[in-house]
Amino acid sequence: MAEPYADVLLAGVAATMPAVGLEDVPELMSRVDCKYIVTASTMARLAAELGDRFVVLGIEGRRQFRYTSTYFDTPGLLTYHQHRQDRRRRFKLRTRTYLDGGGQWLELKLSGARGSTDKHRIPYDGVPSHTLTSQALEFVHDTLLSELRLVAPETLEPVLATDYKRVTLIDRSGAARLTCDTGLVCRDGQRSSPARGDLVLLESKSADGKALIDKVLRGLGVRPVSVSKYCLAVAALRELPANRWHPVLQRYLAHRPGPRRPVARGRSFGHPSRSPSGASAGSWPGPSPAS
Repeated sequence: MAEPYADVLLAGVAATMPAVGLEDVPELMSRVDCKYIVTASTMARLAAELGDRFVVLGIEGRRQFRYTSTYFDTPGLLTYHQHRQDRRRRFKLRTRTYLDGGGQWLELKLSGARGSTDKHRIPYDGVPSHTLTSQALEFVHDTLLSELRLVAPETLEPVLATDYKRVTLIDRSGAARLTCDTGLVCRDGQRSSPARGDLVLLESKSADGKALIDKVLRGLGVRPVSVSKYCLAVAALRELPANRWHPVLQRYLAHRPGPRRPVARGRSFGHPSRSPSGASAGSWPGPSPAS
């Protein structure tokens, strides 16, 4: 029996839950993240197990939101290889655009000892999502130096973008939250790779990685996976070494992309909901997310 499309099921789950506003969502900027990939039917079982202990983020009647993230790396893909080699001190840099309201942010995610993640961000409205301003570079330099004692790379450039839909569930106690992503499309202006429509990428965020969500998922036979959207996208679009993520690539992505087309560096990937019907010179509109 075929799995139901995950985003439809997830929207239905969210519609049955009480909603809270952004002011009631714990930021958890310093946390432990645990990622899982589940089928739509497992997602339904998880929601049933969580019961009334969780609520859903709702803004102006909407409970499922569209995101676009543009990732930056060095020409040699330093941050990708740091993650692939499981370096203890590493970082990831992106702009995140909330297509249904919420503006745009520049986010720097830092990984340190004991698997913890610290997220630092600054408002980035009015700036093209594929560019780094002098203020942005100063923010990156100062944060890496103060938090990880790392010197920022001299060159950081846009590498790829991801589009997806997200539902956010929040523990009523405020101790944890769970992001539920569907409809992922990875694109770099030359090729694209969508995720399977029957799978949900979950990310549990808590102080110690031992939240109720994680316990319930273990009870359902689901184990965490060590992966990131950025690394999956690079491995799929660039066909780079990714042995540690090969099982996830094979399971999660609907298909691997075809041959790359030569495109100049440093151009915009565009936003799915904002791109014109015809691509203008100097743009990389890419495909819209499956929705």
